Amino acid sequence: MEYSAHGRYVIEQQDNIMLVDAQGPFNEVTAAQYHQDIKLLTEKMTGEPWGSLITFRGNSIFTPEAEQQLWETTQYRQKKGMIAIAVVILNSTYADMQQMQLQRIYHDCQIEFHVFSESESAATWLNDFIEQAKVLKNQQQKRTRVN
Repeated sequence: MEYSAHGRYVIEQQDNIMLVDAQGPFNEVTAAQYHQDIKLLTEKMTGEPWGSLITFRGNSIFTPEAEQQLWETTQYRQKKGMIAIAVVILNSTYADMQQMQLQRIYHDCQIEFHVFSESESAATWLNDFIEQAKVLKNQQQKRTRVN
């Protein structure tokens, strides 16, 4: 039996941040397409440290297959330079379950992340985190050149 996609999303790049606006729930069909779309945009973001700001609207919970696909997508983005994720959960009856699923994925991937209830704080935290990482990277490069 073939399943149709459940959930929808928009992905865009804004400087060194990948913005994702998602509305779920996601099943494996949507998660697989999301992975392919993420791969395309991720190729444009390599080089400097970057992060993802993901907004989940509504009840964006994942099937077990979709959760596994999101883990793989997170691993892929990390290999391409993503250093942190800011998550915003809006208008969800199942926010606790969503946060639990995301924590399981992100902890397993060992990526820095925080969950927020509004976008402005999430963007501020993510930008600050990325800037700090750039400063550290530059300091390490200078020390390497000196030695």
